[in-house]
Amino acid sequence: MKKIISLLCLLVVVTTYSQQKKKKNAKLSFEVDGVCVMCKKRIEKAALNTKGVKFANWNVDTHQLMVIIDERKTDKKKVCQSVANVGHDSKEIKATQEVYDNLHGCCKYRDEEVKEDHKKKQKS
Repeated sequence: MKKIISLLCLLVVVTTYSQQKKKKNAKLSFEVDGVCVMCKKRIEKAALNTKGVKFANWNVDTHQLMVIIDERKTDKKKVCQSVANVGHDSKEIKATQEVYDNLHGCCKYRDEEVKEDHKKKQKS
């Protein structure tokens, strides 16, 4: 009886551990606000400067940031915080007004006029 209980406990521990194992190359994709190529460079640089981020690509048209991370070193929240620290919002974390105000004039993605201006430039 003791052997059966010990075996069941071991099975539960092994199963739990294997489900919680963090991936070395986890792919994440989430939306980050921005409007131009300058934003792209800033967002990708901030993501890549986050410890554990191996790859970052932000799409100007879809606003999707795709990253490959080592989950043993970082997580989505840390990447979002790094991006917010340089002035760009995600659904998880918003950039402070002070940091946002320091963005270049053409990167003010919260301003409707700037967004419209970029849309016009993309069409032509």
